[in-house]
Amino acid sequence: MELLDKLTILADAAKYDVACTSCGVSRKEVKGQLGNTMNAGICHSFSADGRCVTLLKVLYTNVCSYDCSYCINRRSNDVPRTTFSPRELAELVIGFYRRNYIEGLFLSSAVLKNPDYTTERMCEALRLLREEYGFRGYIHAKGVPGTSDELLVRLGVLADRVSLNIELPSEESLRLLAPEKSKASTLGPMAFVRDGIKANYQDKQLSTVRRTRFVPAGQSTQMIVGATPESDYQILRLSASLYRTMELRRVFFSAYIPVNSDPLLPTGTEAPLLREHRLYQADWLMRFYEFDVGEIIDEDEPFLDPLIDPKCNWALRHIDQFPVEINRVPYEMLLRVPGIGVKGAKRIVMARRHHSLRFEDLKRLNITLKRAQYFITCNGAYPEGVVFDPLSIYTLLAGETKKRRAKGVLDGQLQLLA
Repeated sequence: MELLDKLTILADAAKYDVACTSCGVSRKEVKGQLGNTMNAGICHSFSADGRCVTLLKVLYTNVCSYDCSYCINRRSNDVPRTTFSPRELAELVIGFYRRNYIEGLFLSSAVLKNPDYTTERMCEALRLLREEYGFRGYIHAKGVPGTSDELLVRLGVLADRVSLNIELPSEESLRLLAPEKSKASTLGPMAFVRDGIKANYQDKQLSTVRRTRFVPAGQSTQMIVGATPESDYQILRLSASLYRTMELRRVFFSAYIPVNSDPLLPTGTEAPLLREHRLYQADWLMRFYEFDVGEIIDEDEPFLDPLIDPKCNWALRHIDQFPVEINRVPYEMLLRVPGIGVKGAKRIVMARRHHSLRFEDLKRLNITLKRAQYFITCNGAYPEGVVFDPLSIYTLLAGETKKRRAKGVLDGQLQLLA
């Protein structure tokens, strides 16, 4: 098979892996070698200087020994199969880089023979890139659950970020839809990578000699949402546990896309993109806004409200804490006001040191008053025409979501997240 045909098949098969994240690592260019890595974004994101930075997103192979019900590459599917050689993949990446098509690589793979064999071939491709071609660009590699510690070390030294996908939120769902996988086969390597990152960091702190980098951009994971009956509460509790115990950089949520016919899978034809979107919003609250899972969602109402975002939902359920006076409320409470983000809260704290803020000032600080206006006062006054009534506020905010969906605006944004 021609190399271009292989690329067509394996790039298309990689579209179900989520990779839209900032790289989280910096590496300067070196004379005689290729590329560098900046902390700002990758994969259809934008760097600090305004450049759109992209990755080649591809599988090493789509020949799989597993038969996961939800996966297009399951061994029982009749699809075109192919595999790169390590040299082919390395030359492809370098060729694309020299043409200025890409600035990095996102490499995943089906399970060829077994996890160790697959990881060994991926490591060889990355070794060629790093050592023979001198490639210093960003590499995000998907680890295969069940891989030996020795190979994980090799992969972690060659890549900037490593992902080990947990796939489904519970052991029961894995047994049902992915019988060759288990939570233990993912959590064991995940813990090994976590400990390796810690040890590597401590070595660098203690030694004046710069040691080998091991997964410098940290690790992440991915969960499929909607293929199994777990609630948002269960998914977010698992995410919070992974952040706490495995020290992950990101948990990605991937709306289930029906690509196979199987009696074990949901019969719907559309991916639950709005649910995925709400989970990302809740995840953001946990990571940047100091929310606990129990504040966002609980067992009594185990699914996020599709009509309003989780932060607005929390505010309406704790309406006794609102409205807050924008000129006096502490920073921690500012973070909990819908429409005010981390940057916005910091701008407000700095600006109000110099003068009392009005609603016109908040607009200049880029605060989203469309939501914030219902929960704040400026110098004791509400915006003109705003009524502080929880039911009216919910109706108005939910109506905004319905309008955006009717116009197709929100659906377009969700497709970009998928």
